[in-house]
Amino acid sequence: MSVTRRAALLGGLAVLGTARFAQAAGQLNIVATTGMIADATRRVGGDLVTVRALMGPGVDPHGYRQTRSDIVAMTRSDLVLWHGLYLEAQMERFFEELGGKRQVVAVAEALPKDSLLSHADYDGRYDPHVWMDPATWIGVVQEITRTLIAARPEHTAAFETNTASYTKELDALVTYTAEALRRVPQDQRVLVTAHDAFSYFGKAYDFEVIGIQGISTASEAGLNRISELVDVLVERNIGAVFVETSVSDRNMRALIEGAAARGHEVRIGGSLYSDAMGADGTYEGTYIGMIDHNATTIARALGADVAPGGMSGKLVQGS
Repeated sequence: MSVTRRAALLGGLAVLGTARFAQAAGQLNIVATTGMIADATRRVGGDLVTVRALMGPGVDPHGYRQTRSDIVAMTRSDLVLWHGLYLEAQMERFFEELGGKRQVVAVAEALPKDSLLSHADYDGRYDPHVWMDPATWIGVVQEITRTLIAARPEHTAAFETNTASYTKELDALVTYTAEALRRVPQDQRVLVTAHDAFSYFGKAYDFEVIGIQGISTASEAGLNRISELVDVLVERNIGAVFVETSVSDRNMRALIEGAAARGHEVRIGGSLYSDAMGADGTYEGTYIGMIDHNATTIARALGADVAPGGMSGKLVQGS
């Protein structure tokens, strides 16, 4: 860590000892690292919370560096919710220090270890991309609920009611995604993406997942890796690959060009939300919209008979 960045982090923490900050009419002032956590917290907390997400649309959490304004927001907050499982590895030291002054919770760390997948890039750690399986993500929502109740026990009933309502929507999402992806022909269930963020998706829906880069976008894909994947595309007659909104498409373009040089045409099946949701104020800017978009895009690109509107259009009539 640079001297300048270290000074900024410590300076932000020092604010806690030199100033008092008013709370807004009893609302919990919460900072969440990812959009997915922020969205779930808003749904559980309702008008009893105010939530700021540090990482907006298209932001890669693997390489995100907190700004001075982020540090101030977190030191002034009542509660900081981060993902954990080494997703925000570069921020862990800061959260450790902040935890001595504020309530700081890594919400995905509460998931049972037997529900987690091993981390291919870092020995002894787990793949952090648990939101790719909505059934697993419900466990994170439950941890957020427990955390809010602990912070404001007098609002337990409201938090539990909001969670029950949201969980019904998540259950509907689980049902839709399973049915839509079940319609993909078995021999087409190969998902090729920019980085290896979809392993939980693959496990949940019986897909083979191939990422050009590793679990972290900080890993590099060399020429040998591109060449190996070109061989896979050609030999297995894979016709569609997918780009991601928070990862450069440079490697994917190289893959497509390499296949073309071998006489095999590969198209981009669509753009998927991997480490960040869509634009604020849009359907894809919610967790449910993000996963609905991904499942529908993948299913349709790989040959499933699914309505283009996703959950809103449901499945194709009579099929």
